[in-house]
Amino acid sequence: MRKVPVISSDSKLNEFIKSQCAVFGNEFSPVFMTQKEEVTAFLKYELPEIKIVYFSDPGVDAAGIMEEIRKDPWLYYGGVVAIHDNMEEKELLDAMTGQNLIAVLRKREVERGFIRLLKILRQNKQILFQRGIQQHLIKNIAGSFVIDNDPLDITTYSNLVTNYLFNANLINEDGREKLHVALLELLINAIEHGNCRISYDEKTAWLEGNGDIMDLIREKNKAPDVRARKVYFTYTITPDWSRFTVRDEGDGFDWRTRLAAKRDQPELHGMGMKMAELYVQRLAYNDKGNEVSFEVEHQRNASNTIPAIFDLSQEMTFQDGQYVCSEGEESDYLYYIVSGTLFVYSKGKLVSALTPDDMFMGEMSFLLSNRRSATVLSKGKSVLIRISKQDFVNLIKDNPHYGIFLARLLAQRLAKLNLRMSRLNTEYLRVKKELDEERAEG
Repeated sequence: MRKVPVISSDSKLNEFIKSQCAVFGNEFSPVFMTQKEEVTAFLKYELPEIKIVYFSDPGVDAAGIMEEIRKDPWLYYGGVVAIHDNMEEKELLDAMTGQNLIAVLRKREVERGFIRLLKILRQNKQILFQRGIQQHLIKNIAGSFVIDNDPLDITTYSNLVTNYLFNANLINEDGREKLHVALLELLINAIEHGNCRISYDEKTAWLEGNGDIMDLIREKNKAPDVRARKVYFTYTITPDWSRFTVRDEGDGFDWRTRLAAKRDQPELHGMGMKMAELYVQRLAYNDKGNEVSFEVEHQRNASNTIPAIFDLSQEMTFQDGQYVCSEGEESDYLYYIVSGTLFVYSKGKLVSALTPDDMFMGEMSFLLSNRRSATVLSKGKSVLIRISKQDFVNLIKDNPHYGIFLARLLAQRLAKLNLRMSRLNTEYLRVKKELDEERAEG
């Protein structure tokens, strides 16, 4: 069961959210609250992956709560579902600056869209809950989903994927923005031009009349044959790159002419393909023109965010081959890995390599008051944050919730080690069995 804070004083809205969560059994457990202090305490000690905030609620300090989350994005990485009455887009985006936005719903749309949103979140647990044990155990993540012609679906999928890649340190902030634009444009194109068969001229006329393209999509979907068409979205995420494919059930289009066209004057629309081509790698269409695929290359060994409690700690840079610590020396420092790769040697043998994905270096000897059990060298340039034992203890005293989170990280590290040992033992038994059988036959 995952506790989901619902920050709202609207009793009717809260009852509806409660009823919709109940459809999924124990998957989502809503916890309703309004006071900033109560919300902040919940976020610190429960670390929820989903937060639902009713931004137009006069009984809720939504801006103050968002500011608390913004103070430490490393810790409060979970996504936000924003509900509002009729806020201007700029006002809402300003309120959501620096947040992992999952979806935006007008209150009048909640009854129609909330259950769809919960289905998407349940299907995408492996990329939504990225700080869980699966981040350490699953190296390649793949998914394939069938999307209705619904604007909520495409924005939610776009947000989920880009947030995951950013929070997993696979792309930086600039990469997240570019991928989000490209993915959103291509998904929208698949729906409006592919499945809904909205022509360029029809869209132009609609937009010139100050119409919202999403409203035109909903209008088209009133036709049963249009509503029945789907968009097929697949993704594969590896440590080095991500690949995405978007396919619609439309008639396709002449993408070659469209990409080759040169325009001297800015147009009202139609730049989505060009933007996608600039923002991603290896963009390609099938011959028919109803399927597009592209890739995004990942950054290597870098951390996008740093724990807020380490903001004032000493940052240290190590060059290629430089010693970070030596086996046998006394241990009085913990290191947070900001960027780079660190080789770990025990008794002169290379035993492992650490990257920002491991987050910390030297935590066991640091906590157990032992001497260093290994020698660590920087492979290439590395940046670490060094924190003394006394400073660490003081930080935990001032921020006790961090102690809980760090304990979870250590437990996950132990689970990862246990799984690795279990796999090695299984492989050993398999090889031993094969050798025993060969000896018996010989």
